[in-house]
This record gives sequence, structure tokens and C-alpha cells, in this order.
Amino acid sequence: MARNKFDIDENLESPFNIRHFRRAIVYIKKQKTPMIVAFVLSALSAGIALSAPLIMQHVVDVTIPEKDTLSLVGWSAVTLATIVISVILATIRSRIMTRVGQDIIFEIRTDLFKHLQELPFQYYDDRPQGKILIRVVNYVNSVSDVLSNGIINFILEILNLLFIAAFMFAVDVKLSLVILAGLPVFIAVILLIKTRQRRAWQAVSNKSSNLNAYLQESISGIRVTQIFTREKRNEGIFTRLSVNYRSAWMKTMYLNFLVPFSVDNLTTMVTTAIFFVGLLAMGPEEATFGVILAMSSYASRFWQPILNLSNIYNSFVNSVAYLERIFETLDEPVTVSDVPKARELPPIQGSVSFDDVTFAYDPGLNILENLSFNVKAGESIALVGPTGAGKTTVVNLLSRFYNVTGGKILIDGHDISEVKLKSLRSQMGIMLQDSFIFSGTILDNIRYGKLDATEEEVIAAAKTVCADDFIREFEKGYLTEVNERGSKLSQGQRQLISFARTLLADPRILILDEATSSIDAQTERLLQKGLNELLKGRTSFIIAHRLSTVRNCDRILYVADRGVAESGSHDQLIAKQGRYYKLHTAQKMEA
Repeated sequence: MARNKFDIDENLESPFNIRHFRRAIVYIKKQKTPMIVAFVLSALSAGIALSAPLIMQHVVDVTIPEKDTLSLVGWSAVTLATIVISVILATIRSRIMTRVGQDIIFEIRTDLFKHLQELPFQYYDDRPQGKILIRVVNYVNSVSDVLSNGIINFILEILNLLFIAAFMFAVDVKLSLVILAGLPVFIAVILLIKTRQRRAWQAVSNKSSNLNAYLQESISGIRVTQIFTREKRNEGIFTRLSVNYRSAWMKTMYLNFLVPFSVDNLTTMVTTAIFFVGLLAMGPEEATFGVILAMSSYASRFWQPILNLSNIYNSFVNSVAYLERIFETLDEPVTVSDVPKARELPPIQGSVSFDDVTFAYDPGLNILENLSFNVKAGESIALVGPTGAGKTTVVNLLSRFYNVTGGKILIDGHDISEVKLKSLRSQMGIMLQDSFIFSGTILDNIRYGKLDATEEEVIAAAKTVCADDFIREFEKGYLTEVNERGSKLSQGQRQLISFARTLLADPRILILDEATSSIDAQTERLLQKGLNELLKGRTSFIIAHRLSTVRNCDRILYVADRGVAESGSHDQLIAKQGRYYKLHTAQKMEA
């Protein structure tokens, strides 16, 4: 399924089952002690509140007829005390559960973020960032209350029902049966709409995810939008997605409101039936006016927990849709990870061998096929060729951002699929085409991959790549704050800072993917001097479309037709007058 579009609903890979909820219990168990305290407080508060109808019955049937003013004042004070104590206990419980809910959010969100950090590039290739973000933020927020308050409230409301039923039957059995007569109707309503509710909430989840994905994409691409005056067109797309979300939400709300609507009407009918049965059918001998008032109060109290349970049920159905998304993310396989018994990659010299390597992003569509070549330690290798031929794929496989489909890749004779990822990547310096700058200071960005680097080491790396001069032109120099993605910097400046970040790691294997594409010719000439010193003794892979930047490499690999079509030095390939010669000639004519 094409999941990497904002306007396509994400169908769940597997249907929800109770196992998902049992997994959620793991987070609840960590908050067991405060939840037990909150439950006890809730039970005490509810038990104290249930005494009010009995007090009312006694006052109506005994205290008022006897005109006992002193007792009336006493019972009023007792009633007020029950209300105050009940409110105090409920407030303490609410504060406890607020903290519990936030702790559960923290645990789930931390697990999600940790897992997302480990997922391979392929996962992010397949879906918009907005659909990932909404799971970590919105969906986790949505399930926290159900996993904290929802559990306690469910148990508490069940106990409330039992307590209320006990009080009811203690007051009058026949009128209690009248109150219970509405239950079969309510159960029928729940059974009728439960499947439709779950599907409706899944639709809301899908439309919300789509809307969030498009919003994130639009914000990221706002400059392009304004350049091409696409505002009206994009507004139309956003409106369509918003309308879809609103329609899904309204349909869900119609179903949700059926439950409280049913409870409200059943409460009214049951209360009416109590007065009818109590006053007309049973008579004052069997049911005094105090008994009828107490039972009508208990009727309202009996259906209130049922209404609360129905709301908890609605929240649970809602949260089920979100839990499915959350656990689907947590269940995403980490396909690029340390294999069992993976070993540390020792300090390397830098020899690299591709041994019959085949790779496909999508099954059956090979990008590389039976690719084999050897690189000696310290050699500089240029990868050139047409767009989409697989140049970046070669270095991505060497960095093990993806697993090879077939064959193997060796560094100093070690199969990289059998060594620990951290030990592999810590000895490689990789600068990808996207010069990503994080929010923070320039110093922090350069030191991103080597946190223990001194300020002097940072400055030395910046000087090597000719970034020191423009950094010092800022008022705060290396302590200058930059925005997310480095929006305050030019593309060339971002690339030079990324270059310094890569070089600071002092790697044995250096990968430069279009490293100088956004740098002017004068800066590139200055940078090349520093690079020539840096590349000495290091194995390097350099991808470049401008052939002038790679002509001094030890070897040039022309990547095409799912493999290496030509290989040799610049002079050798020019003399061969093959594909590289034609590309070189074409660029000279364009210049």
C-alpha cells in the first residue's frame, strides 16, 4: 500500500485484540501504588456520598413529622459534612491521578521516541513525517486518561453500582426492580453501536493523521509554496482534508451521543415509573413518600454510574483506535540492528569490499545487482553517473542504513552485517546531501557527533572547511543560535557547518555525498586545500555531479545499469572515451 501520501488513509496492519490492552497494562502497573491510593479515596468519597439519600429518607419520614428541630439541624450538619469530605477526597484523588496520567504519557512517549530512533531509513521513506508525529504527541495524550483514570473509574463505577443496588434493595425491593428494568434496553443499544463506534473512531484517526501530515508538509515547504504562488491551491487541499476530518468527527459524535441520550431517557422513564408504581400501584402503606423520594434519588444515582461507564466505554473505543496506532509503531521491526552475538568492529584501516551485492528498495526492483569492487585503505573513490543510478545507495549500504538484499560488504575483512552498528558508524564520517542543522548554537551543531570535543577542536574543524571566517562574522560567533534546519543560514553556510561536524569525528572512512554542491567556486577551491590534507590516510567515497571536484581521486567509478559500468582514474577514463568521457565532455561544453 502507498502509505507515503497525506491523502491516503493508513489501514492497520492487524486488527485490534485484547493483547494490545494487556500491553498497555504494563505502563499501568508501574503506577500501581498511587492508583491504589486514588482508588481507596474514590471509594471512600463515593460511599460517604451514598449516605445522603438515607439521611433524606429519615428526615422526611421521621424528623420532619416529629418536628424535631434539633435533629433536623444535626442531620443538616451531617449532610454538609458528607459533601465537604467527599469533595476533599475527590480533589486529592484528582491530583494523584493527574500525576499518574502524566507519568504514563512520559513512559509511552519515551518508548515511542526510543523506538523511532532505531527504525531504519526505509520506515521514514514510506510515510509522511506528520503521520509519525501525531502518534507520538496527539495519540499518546488521548490514551493517557483512559489508562489512568479510566481503569480506576471503571472499577469504581462498578462498585458504585453494587453499593447503590445494595442500598436500593435495602430500602425497597419492588421499586429496585423497576429501576433495573431499563438495563436490557441500554445493553441492546450498546451492542447495536459498538462495532460502528470503533470503525468511526478509526476513521477519525485516519483523517486526523492525514490533516496533520499535510500541515507538516506545508509548513516545511512554505517557501516553495510562496515562490510558486500555490497558496490558494494548497488552501483548497487543506480545506478538503479538514472537511473530511469534520465529517468523520461528526459521524462519530452522533454515535457517541446515542449512549447518554439513551441513559437520560431511561433515567426519566424509570423515575416516572417509580412514582407511578410507588404512589398508584403500591400505595402509602407499602411505600412512604420518604421511600419514594429516596428511591427516585437512587434511580438517578444508579443510572449516573451507567452513564459514566458508557462515557468510559466511549473513551475506551476512542483510545483503542489510538492504541492500535501506537502499538503498530512500536511493533515496526528494526530491520537494521545488531544481530545476535554481534561483535565490536575493532579500529579499522579502511579497506572496503563489495562482494556480489544486490539491493532493492522495493522487492523485485533491483537498484544494484551483483556489484563487486575493492577499495584499498586510504584510497579516494569518486562515484559518478546519472541521477538515480545508485551512487547514494552504495554509500548508504556501506553505512548500513539499509541491509543488502544479497551479497555482503566487508571492511578490513569484517562483514558489516555482523558487527555492532555503533562501532561501525563511529568510525565513519558521513555527510549526506541534506545538510540538516538542528536548533541550537553553531558550536553545538558542529559538536553534535562528538560531545566531548573541546572548543579548540571545533574551531580547528571549522577552519579546515573554511567555515571559521563567516561564523566569526556573527555577533556571538560560535554561540550564535540558529533555527531548526538552519533557516538563518545560507545553503552554503549550512553545508560548511555540516562538513565541520563530519570532519570533527576524525573518521577512518569519509563519505561525502554532493558535499560541495552548494558552495561557490572560490570557497570550494579553499575548501579543497583542507580536504586534501584531511583525505590523506583515510578511505573516502565522494559523490559529485561536478566532475572537476573528483578528477584528482585515486579511482572513479561510473555507476550505471545496476552496477559499475566503468572504473579507473580520470586520465584512464578520458582515454577510454566511454561514458565518463561523454559526461566530462558534456560538462566542459556547458561550462
